Amino acid sequence: MDYKDDVDLHEKLAEWEAFYNCHRPHSAHAGKTSYEVLKNKLSL
Repeated sequence: MDYKDDVDLHEKLAEWEAFYNCHRPHSAHAGKTSYEVLKNKLSL
């Protein structure tokens, strides 16, 4: 990952984290995103 400075790195890591937790399906969660699993647990 290329970045210009600490602020740029922070922004890119935040984007990656959002993708990983909110958009990427995980096989450990039966194809759901981590965010979907969390929402389900909080609504119980």
